[in-house]
Order: sequence, then structure tokens, then C-alpha cells
Amino acid sequence: MDFSLLLVLAVAVTGIVWLVDIVWWRRARRARLEKAESQVDAGLDADTRGKLVKEPWAVDYARSFFPVLLIVLVLRSFVVEPFQIPSGSMRPTLKVGDFILVNKFTYGLRLPVINTKVVDFGEPERGDVMVFRFPDDPSVDFIKRVIGLPGDRIRYEDKQLYVNGEPVSKSVTGDDIEAAPGEELLEEQLDGVVHAIYNNPDDPGPQMREIVVPDGEYFMMGDNRDHSNDSRYWGFVPEENIVGKAFAVWMHWDSGLPSFSSVRVIE
Repeated sequence: MDFSLLLVLAVAVTGIVWLVDIVWWRRARRARLEKAESQVDAGLDADTRGKLVKEPWAVDYARSFFPVLLIVLVLRSFVVEPFQIPSGSMRPTLKVGDFILVNKFTYGLRLPVINTKVVDFGEPERGDVMVFRFPDDPSVDFIKRVIGLPGDRIRYEDKQLYVNGEPVSKSVTGDDIEAAPGEELLEEQLDGVVHAIYNNPDDPGPQMREIVVPDGEYFMMGDNRDHSNDSRYWGFVPEENIVGKAFAVWMHWDSGLPSFSSVRVIE
């Protein structure tokens, strides 16, 4: 059971309990109080009155938690959601232990749990770093870069990416990012989006003949090109699996104390 479902259930249960109290139970408590007062000429003491009108513990918790849970649900479902990077498939752009923020409305508003789009604001663009539900197991969230849009022709041969028959420009970068042993750090330009990638010259990697991205689906790749489980292996991402666009790293924490020195905009 995923967190979104648990959050929706918590909001529903606390909201229903609070509503039932407002409509029925609160009136019943007042009626008991009025009945008790009518039977005592001298009136009830404050302690007795308090016991008769006291909210049950379930109502007290529901009234306290419902607004907080509702705000969290709205923010997480329609505004921004945090994620942690679990693997190195997006290195050097994202590292294991990076905590990122994902914009939930860039590609339209979606209902939580069922993920149905209700308001359309835009579509993914080539070069976006996107979080999506893994097609082979929708309970798992993946993060990759959008390479192919619906209708695009994609080919990957000898470590060269081709989009619609044209090689995607890449060159040695002057960035001071430290590459792992055996890897070379390159700068790739994908429709004006400039980002770093890793290639391993000694690893032949996958070879992929030209394919066409179907309507309503997207071709995704990791920036760590030789160590990424992406569309080259399992296919395309349907539009309904989209979660949102990653736009910032707000913390890094893989061991020891969390670090905020890596706060940056994701490109």
C-alpha cells in the first residue's frame, strides 16, 4: 500500500468522523446536557457539564489531524512532492542520497492514487528530468531524462544518441565534476538543455536500432548512460504514469549528517 493511498484514507476517515460529530454526535451531547440540567433544580457543576459535552477521543484526534492531513495531501498531490534518489542512474546530475523536489502541476493536475489527469497545463519536453511510475511495477518510482517525445525517432549506437536522425551534440565538459574511474564526463545538448552525462569508453553498452515513440508515450534515459535501467531495456513510459518534473535538489544525505551545500536547480 503506497503512501498516497494511506494519506487519502487518513484524510477520508478523519474528515468523516469530524463531519459526523458536527452533524449528529455534537447535537446528541448537547441534548444530554439539556436533559440533565432540566432534571436538576440547582444546576450542574462545571465538572459534570464538562463530562457530558466532552468530545470522544476519536473526534478530538480527527478534528486535530484532519486540517493538517488535508493540507499535506493537497500540497503533495497538486503542488510539490519530495523524493530521494536511490541509485546512480542519473549521475552526475543527481547523486545517491540527493533529496529532490518534484513539481506536480507542470504536466497537469492529477488525482492522487488513481493518477488521472483532471487539468492539463502542459506536456513533457525533451530534456526534462521526470519522475514516473515504472511501467513494469507502478508501485516503484523512477527518475530519468526525457529523450523521446511521441512521434520521435530514437537510435542509440556506439554511445551516440540520435533523435529524428540527427546526432545529439556532446563534447568534453569543463565542469569540475569528479568522474568515477573508467568514466568520461561529457556535456550533452538536448534541444537547448545542456547537461552532463557519463560514458564508459570500455563498456560497449546497449545498441539500439531506430524506434518510433508511440503516441501518448515517452522514451527515457539516465544521464549515467552505461549504468541506467531505462527505456533502452524496458520500453516506453505511458502518459498516465507521469508523476512530475524534478526541479531542485534541496538536501543530500546518504550517511552521517545531512548536507545542504548541494542545493541547486536541476538541469
